[in-house]
Amino acid sequence: MPTYEFLCLKCQKEFTVTMTIRERGEKQPACPTCGSTDLESLFSGVVTKTSRKS
Repeated sequence: MPTYEFLCLKCQKEFTVTMTIRERGEKQPACPTCGSTDLESLFSGVVTKTSRKS
């Protein structure tokens, strides 16, 4: 399941939310500190897992 990182524009706290791609498209997460939905998406690294050995 994808992990999304956000910055709350109200309290300036960064937080991470794990949700499906469908959930991300349907609802706006809220800041766990202040409850605000005034958020900015942050770019984060991507990790992939393959069945092929390096």
